[in-house]
Amino acid sequence: MRKFKKIVRNQELACSVKRAFRITSGVGTIFACALSAPAIAQDSPNSDRAVAQENYGFDEIVVTATRSSESLSRVAASITAVSEDDLGAGKVQDVASLASSIPNLSVGDQFGVNRIFIRGIGLTSIDLGADGGVAFLQDGAQIARPAAQLSGFYDLQQVEVLRGPQGTLYGRGATAGAINLITKKPTAQLDGYVRATYGNYNNIGLEAAVGGPIAGEEVMVRIAGKYENRDGYGVNEFTGKDIDDRNAYAFRGTLLLAPSDDVEILLSGEYFHENDSNYAFHYFGPTVAPENALGSILGGETLFTAAAANGTTANIRNIYSDEEPLNRREGYSFTGSIEYDAGDWSLKSISSYHNFERFNRDDLDASNVNMFGQNNYDETSETYSQEFVANYQSERFDAILGAMYFKEDLFGSVRVPLTNLGLLFMLPADTFNDQNYLQQGKVSIDAYGVYAQGSYAFTDQLKVTLGGRFSHEKRRGTGTFEFLGVVPTDKAASWDAFTPTLTVNYQANDNTLIYGSVTRGFKSGVINVGSQNDVIDPEYVWSYEVGIKTTSDDNRLQANLAAFYMDYSNLQVGFVDATSVVTTINAASARNYGFEAELRAKPMDGLTLELFGTYLNAKYTEFNSGDYRQGFAVVDLSGNRLSNAPEFSFRAGADYDIPLSMPGTLNIRGEINWQDRVYFTEFNNADATQGAYALVNAGLRYTSDDDRWSAELWGRNLTNELVLTNNIITAPLYSSVRVGSVAPPRTYGVTVGINF
Repeated sequence: MRKFKKIVRNQELACSVKRAFRITSGVGTIFACALSAPAIAQDSPNSDRAVAQENYGFDEIVVTATRSSESLSRVAASITAVSEDDLGAGKVQDVASLASSIPNLSVGDQFGVNRIFIRGIGLTSIDLGADGGVAFLQDGAQIARPAAQLSGFYDLQQVEVLRGPQGTLYGRGATAGAINLITKKPTAQLDGYVRATYGNYNNIGLEAAVGGPIAGEEVMVRIAGKYENRDGYGVNEFTGKDIDDRNAYAFRGTLLLAPSDDVEILLSGEYFHENDSNYAFHYFGPTVAPENALGSILGGETLFTAAAANGTTANIRNIYSDEEPLNRREGYSFTGSIEYDAGDWSLKSISSYHNFERFNRDDLDASNVNMFGQNNYDETSETYSQEFVANYQSERFDAILGAMYFKEDLFGSVRVPLTNLGLLFMLPADTFNDQNYLQQGKVSIDAYGVYAQGSYAFTDQLKVTLGGRFSHEKRRGTGTFEFLGVVPTDKAASWDAFTPTLTVNYQANDNTLIYGSVTRGFKSGVINVGSQNDVIDPEYVWSYEVGIKTTSDDNRLQANLAAFYMDYSNLQVGFVDATSVVTTINAASARNYGFEAELRAKPMDGLTLELFGTYLNAKYTEFNSGDYRQGFAVVDLSGNRLSNAPEFSFRAGADYDIPLSMPGTLNIRGEINWQDRVYFTEFNNADATQGAYALVNAGLRYTSDDDRWSAELWGRNLTNELVLTNNIITAPLYSSVRVGSVAPPRTYGVTVGINF
């Protein structure tokens, strides 16, 4: 552990690591070539690999997502790291754009809620209190609420993504994987940057950071911030106002104390604020009822009927609504870590507090009249977590021991005024105007976990890792559900789970690692806020994975291949039921299997090529549910694909430093990301799907010879593909119309940066 802390403190080496890693990628058809590829451009047959790597090939990168500092190429797991060089405007600029850079990962917001899926598993429930299947962390501290995970993406050192269940090290919410955002830390030298962006949609962005010593290497500080403001990607055609705009800012302060070589104390505080009309409900058209069947009662129009009346085609980036979408959210957090290095042993404490509040309003009826459709979400979350981690390292044996406590108090409400509902019952329109569809209440969560994992090297090549985690979680819900009557929703439940793991890795030679693993994952049961829903049982998974990581002698060619099989039980699935109430149930079982192939190559100086290809077969093996298209008659869904689980995906990218006759570097990059069809419901129906599509991104960047300033012209989604990221079938009360979210259109701009 000590040697890694010295690396981080040494600015020159840290910068080398920063430049080291481009997003790992590859395809299986090229993988075999990597195993037999000769060394490229070596000085001699006996060239030292470290020298070749420094001069020609990819540098190593250190990752910490496995709870200890390890070289990425030696981690016996499917893990991808996105470096600082690949983060920022026009590149991986937010959580959503991670999807184009990580194999088998998809991201789509759900009206301001982060919906991350890895290998077909993620957040499927649309109710307050639901948890995702991907553990989301910043500097090792968990950010529990999915709606709170869309901020804070700035001044990052790297992003690490672990694919596959992480039940031993992360426990309660990692049946699909884990994502860890690692922020930049203060250094002993004064440094910083300013980056200013201007783009289409009047996009104005500013990101800056400055840090350095207060008292040499004993006390260091860093302050960073980000500001975003742009016009909307669409408009409310009924009112003429922008929707899906952005007005947000955030800032973070970090203090690093190193009173001795053996002790490091890191303290950070962060605040973010949003106030805009982002995350609108977009109307995608009818399902089981004719267009505007409900709206005709009040003489209303939808986006589709208004366009037809004008002889035009509806643009689903726009809405046609009497309600403006509203997005108000803010949060603050504090994280503190203390690390003590005692030679073979190192001890670390991570404490965190997060406070998050949001209010979102949208229009459920998706029309220009008030048909009991004003949808108001309120959510307040307070979380506290404490974790202790001990690492032991010796020549043959390594161990990780940990204990954690997590507490959350979640307050929330979903309120829909029943304005004009009387018309449905052939009563005066205002009969129920003083009533609401209302879910409100509190859910308290207490979670404990203890875990241990040990690795023993039987030989210089063979290592076996065995570990396990015991988890206990208790949830208590209090509240009421109101819909033409009031029902108390108080309930409580607790669960215990043991999640073991076994990994065998074989270092065939200095360049090739072969591994196999068996892991169990656990996602806690759920009590939704103010919901009549019965207590939802925990979700479990057994995962089996084999993989190989290999490089050429000079590290100019890297290839990774992983194959996996995952067997899920009690998978948690959410939908709107026949009574127009949001419901979550446990699907009986599902199984996912597939493979991921990644390749990176530097065939010549200045040129980097990246490829990845994935195959995913993710289907329910036993699941019966009511189909809204058949009057909610129960149907057998066995064999249907899981939501947000594309069968195939592919990425190809190139990055080239163009030789110049003048000082400085001109870099050009481009990538294409292709994804197969996905379904948004368990019914795999044609009215809730996104077909296969390809996104094209590119950039041209000039950097001065001294790396002090740069200017970049960039573009994303250059072909202006219209991509649905989420699609919900609404309540029968609204004729089960389709609403959802869409990905950004073509965006482009210029970013100017200054480093100091």
